[in-house]
Amino acid sequence: MTGKEKKQLSESDICDLYITPAIKDAGWDQFRQIRRDVTLTPGPVIVRGNMSSRNKKKKKFADYVLSWEPGIPVAVVEAKDNTHTVSAGMQQALGYAEILDVPSAFSSNGDAFASHNKVPIDDEIETEIPLNAFPSPAELWQRYKIHRNIADPAEALVTQPYHEDFAGKEPRYYQAEAINRVIEAIAKGQKRLLLVMATGTGKTYTTFQIIWRLWKAKAVKRVLFLVDRNFLADQAYTNDFKPFGSVMTKIKNRKIDPAYEIYLGLYQALTGTEEADKTFKTVSPDFFDLIVIDECHRGSAADDSAWREILEYYATAIQLGLTATPKETEYVSNITYFGEPVYTYSLKQGIEDGFLAPYKVVRIDIDKDLYGWTPPPGMTDDLGNALEQREYNQKDMDRILILNQRTKLVAKRVMQLLNATDPFSKTIVFCEDIDHAERMRKAIVNAAGKLAIEHPKYVMRITGDSVEGKAELDNFAASDSTFPVIATTSELLTTGVDVKTCKLIVLDKTVNSLATFKQIVGRGTRIDEEHQKFYFTIMDFKKATAHFRDPDFDGEPVVIFEPDPDEPPNPPDPPCGDDDNDNGGDDGDGVKKFYVSGVEVRIIAERVEYYGLDGRLVTESYVDYSRKQIRQEYASLNDFLTRWHDAKKKEAILNELAEYGIEFEKLAREIGSGYDAFDLICHIAYDQPPLTRRERANNVKKRNYFTKYGAQARAVLDALLEKYADEGIISIENPKVLRLKPFDTMGTPMEIIRNAFGGKELYENALQELEEALFEQEQSA
Repeated sequence: MTGKEKKQLSESDICDLYITPAIKDAGWDQFRQIRRDVTLTPGPVIVRGNMSSRNKKKKKFADYVLSWEPGIPVAVVEAKDNTHTVSAGMQQALGYAEILDVPSAFSSNGDAFASHNKVPIDDEIETEIPLNAFPSPAELWQRYKIHRNIADPAEALVTQPYHEDFAGKEPRYYQAEAINRVIEAIAKGQKRLLLVMATGTGKTYTTFQIIWRLWKAKAVKRVLFLVDRNFLADQAYTNDFKPFGSVMTKIKNRKIDPAYEIYLGLYQALTGTEEADKTFKTVSPDFFDLIVIDECHRGSAADDSAWREILEYYATAIQLGLTATPKETEYVSNITYFGEPVYTYSLKQGIEDGFLAPYKVVRIDIDKDLYGWTPPPGMTDDLGNALEQREYNQKDMDRILILNQRTKLVAKRVMQLLNATDPFSKTIVFCEDIDHAERMRKAIVNAAGKLAIEHPKYVMRITGDSVEGKAELDNFAASDSTFPVIATTSELLTTGVDVKTCKLIVLDKTVNSLATFKQIVGRGTRIDEEHQKFYFTIMDFKKATAHFRDPDFDGEPVVIFEPDPDEPPNPPDPPCGDDDNDNGGDDGDGVKKFYVSGVEVRIIAERVEYYGLDGRLVTESYVDYSRKQIRQEYASLNDFLTRWHDAKKKEAILNELAEYGIEFEKLAREIGSGYDAFDLICHIAYDQPPLTRRERANNVKKRNYFTKYGAQARAVLDALLEKYADEGIISIENPKVLRLKPFDTMGTPMEIIRNAFGGKELYENALQELEEALFEQEQSA
């Protein structure tokens, strides 16, 4: 083929005719070692308003990934067509090599290979090699071993095959990297390991593959997977760990049966305060070869922790801690115990890659929270208890002072958001305690109205003391189950429960712990494309989302050995009982509560923020945000005017824009009173000078537009103009408008329509003509 003909070939042709044959001729197995067109990341989801889309320009897509064994990548190759130079794809290849942490990157246009080697040969990092000189698998595997510091004796364990999933599931790039990092560390003799992976990134699946490879390689025989919630053990047993089959058991009845090899255990079932409860001591300290501790941030590294007692008993075992939130405080440090993480995959990275859902934050301030409330002298609560004469503020709400109107206001605002988007969006409402969760359940039932009547399980309290609620936990978590839609809770749903379709997290709970906050946020981070869940909303009533401002929210954990004496430690979260053990008492923390009805509360401020491309929350003014969304829907003023005048009912347009989160009452407060939605849209989005509703109504009257109608019809139309001037376009489109004053003095709606206009169709035509007259000057814009 001539050079000219070669330059006419597509990139795919170059791969088929030149690059793939060259790699195969070097000894690479086409089916086991060569993967083409590999999507490493799908690209981040961008969310504004209530719309979302993937930024496909940020998708990471490797032309070739070469592996020594499936799941153990050692090199990447980027292809270009022959109009490019040999090294034109090198920068892309290096980006992919960095993601996979492999030492070898190649670029080719079909003439030769450009090679970048992090393990330099003769001090040359980048070289160009002929097509027929591509490195063999053994050569690139040796480079990989040097790069990852893998000694020859460790090779057999490091290359132990993955479990080939019966559903054809392959580990994502970061899961494979996490698995390989752990296996490599164990092969080097490391006994304590920490793996940090954000919630929703598949820690349990990753753990299964780690255990499977170690178990199959006979590096370990007996394994204990420790969790602190029963349903976490059940999930692992029936899902990811299922391939272990008959060699696996769940520890029950405080008995460790030595006949099995893979054990799933609830730490509460293995230990207790009494020596007789310490089930873990019924076998010898060397019984387990590997112990995996799920969610090890929750106290497992504390000196007095039950988990720590178990770990110390099985001190000779390999111990792997899993967490989404490395915990480093004066009192608890999983890094001090386990050592630095062998691998970290953060929430920020997961969102940037597009594997995790970004979030929208709606911060809401309530007057009594922000300004405080002091009861009048001598005031008592609903039970006749005297209220202390002091200022109650946000930290007291629903812990000490229960304002029933506040609970109702929160419930109403939650339902307002759901009704404006999707009333069947899975929602978790985090409350201060079980009592608060029950009151919130009742308030949401009342705010939901017809939905709660038609669907008794529309909202349920899912807390540790509620048998009925916990029985619905699986249904709430299941993507294909509609009910329950809303779960009110305090602690039970903060961790572990996988609710992939959760679209709304409501925080009416004081959250001082950064680790707890990250776990709560993690309830919404899963993407479920099948059910069109690409992002989630956090509605915050208690300023909990201030944690997003913390530089440590998604940063590197720091071990704190000695606290600054001048800086008090971050206060613990208010005690509210463990949902798995709480019996539902209101006063479990010894604090007396006051229930007060009749105190008016109101929302005084709202702010909407979005996850930005840099991982920070972006705040836009409501006007700026609305302008962008309106222009997204209608690119030009003419586009909008055409749609407006073609719409039989203008409400349809306003409803479309409401789906973006645009509320015209709020816009009117920003721009000025007296303007209808039409003028707000034209002014905000297209810089048109606005007219008030009164000015538009008067312009119609001056043109004496309706002289063709009889006296009774003109009276109705004049009254409709007045109604428009007072209330706006939606008010006159409402079919019930003719029941209101002053129309009620003109007859019944049917009489008005029949006698004044000659029938419903003629009345609707007249109303349409009135609307055209109101906006006539824009018709010709």
